Amino acid sequence: MAKGVWIVAEHRNGALRNVSFEVASVARKLADELGEDVCAVLVGSGVEGFAPELGKYGVDKIYVADDAMFADYTTDAYSAAVAKVVKENDASILLLASSVQGKDLSSRLVGKLATGMASDCTEVKIADGKLLAIRPMYAGKCFGEIVMESYPQMASLRPKVFPIVESAKAGEVVKFDAGIAADALKTKVLETQKDASGKVDLTEADIIVSGGRGMKGADEYKVIEELADLLGAAVGASRAAVDAGWRPQSDQVGQTGKVVSPNLYIACGISGAIQHIAGMSSSKYIVAINKDSEAPIFAKADYGIVDDLFKIVPEVTAAAKKIL
Repeated sequence: MAKGVWIVAEHRNGALRNVSFEVASVARKLADELGEDVCAVLVGSGVEGFAPELGKYGVDKIYVADDAMFADYTTDAYSAAVAKVVKENDASILLLASSVQGKDLSSRLVGKLATGMASDCTEVKIADGKLLAIRPMYAGKCFGEIVMESYPQMASLRPKVFPIVESAKAGEVVKFDAGIAADALKTKVLETQKDASGKVDLTEADIIVSGGRGMKGADEYKVIEELADLLGAAVGASRAAVDAGWRPQSDQVGQTGKVVSPNLYIACGISGAIQHIAGMSSSKYIVAINKDSEAPIFAKADYGIVDDLFKIVPEVTAAAKKIL
């Protein structure tokens, strides 16, 4: 009989990622409804010390595979380790983050576990004893309700949509052998190139200031960069701006870029094509600045300013300096 709500914990640069606590908080809520435990899988090298921290957010047991072969994330190594412990313990529900790593890992796990999955969910709950996952579909035009008939019932959760809730549990550490021979792995990381700019990752940013075609050129981004620096925000861009070569692809927000959910999203000179809306529609507050009063972005915005961004953004920056 399948039992337990399981999660896969993510870590980076020697620390657990906030999204792991978000997923753990959701798992705790679901487990309480079902009267079951929350178990986490933590794979890596030198990661056993992270385990107690997961206990603060409702995790009863943390299954740890701590080995040098897991020092760098690779799909085949991590998926084999997670699949092994999940199968052995007959998990009922398995949750992951819909992050870059989570998307890669979950797709492989679906195959290894021979189950189905709802991806990039913005809500999950228990209905008739099963996991009901709700996710945006057709570029955010509607929401689909998905129930998995196979086990484990899998879902990946959109980062920064679910609140982090502390709920102290035992956080018992259980070490397990992944049963993987290092020489059997098909891939290995030869080199890691890190972004040395120190910028906040878009998917984890609380505030994002984005620019679109209305920015007119790469040099003009300094206007919104100044505001972003003042607010401690990340700088984003529409696909039109990226395609024009004004910003790197890593800054792209949208269906073909990064899906973000900040507390505040400021869209400057972005018309609001449906593909862009799909990537930021779950932001808590949206502010749009655009000269075109008919721009679709205003239909989604909580606050809108119909004016030239090169006039308005400096005024916002000046006002923010006085307040801050």
